[in-house]
Amino acid sequence: MNQYMAEIYLPHVIPQDLINLIPAQRAQVNKLFEDGSLRSYSLSWDRSRLWVVIVAESEHIAYDVLDTMPIMPYCNAEVYQLMFHDMATHELPRLSLN
Repeated sequence: MNQYMAEIYLPHVIPQDLINLIPAQRAQVNKLFEDGSLRSYSLSWDRSRLWVVIVAESEHIAYDVLDTMPIMPYCNAEVYQLMFHDMATHELPRLSLN
């Protein structure tokens, strides 16, 4: 499987229709995390862009994954294939029996 970075451009003025889709967007993002299609999902501080790392067999399939997101009719996206995508993992603190 390949990894792709999607840069999603949000509209400058966020319409109420898009705001109403946020719960459905979050549910879809959670589903994509659960099925292994997403590795990360980040929103820029100024709320102008989302960055998403997608696991897919091809760039075309990465775009298909994006198309499952409810907000995409309001957004534009560019997809770039990655050589690698490293992330720190979250671990539970080690327990000491002393």
